[in-house]
Amino acid sequence: MNAPNRFELFVLEDTEKHVEVTEDTKIPNAATFKILKQDHTLGNMIRAQVLAMPQVLFAGYKVPHPLHPYFLLKIQTDGTMTPQAVLEQACTKLIATISSLEAKFKREFSFKMTEGTVPEDPYGTTGAGAQSWGTGKDYLDF
Repeated sequence: MNAPNRFELFVLEDTEKHVEVTEDTKIPNAATFKILKQDHTLGNMIRAQVLAMPQVLFAGYKVPHPLHPYFLLKIQTDGTMTPQAVLEQACTKLIATISSLEAKFKREFSFKMTEGTVPEDPYGTTGAGAQSWGTGKDYLDF
């Protein structure tokens, strides 16, 4: 197969930088960022966060090939901020958003654990009026 080893998809080598910046010479206030060892998951989140900023005129990303573990992010601003500053600010906001989501998830999950209720049966076989299959198997066992 021509697929790379799995560790090559997320482990940076000693000589690799996580982000490479290329200033665009044809478009004013624009830059292309090559972000290594990442895929659509991070690319789409960063693009959406960058587009939410009022200083940004354009933001888009692409993964040139599925076997290469990087994506290209292009940002163009209105000139009040540099593309590098916009990316830093967007990443800071994204980290804060994800941290907030993590805290809310942990809080809700802790409420579920402390309620002490009987766990629900996905097949509805507990409680009054429940059907008993009699064989000890569920409907997925053939």
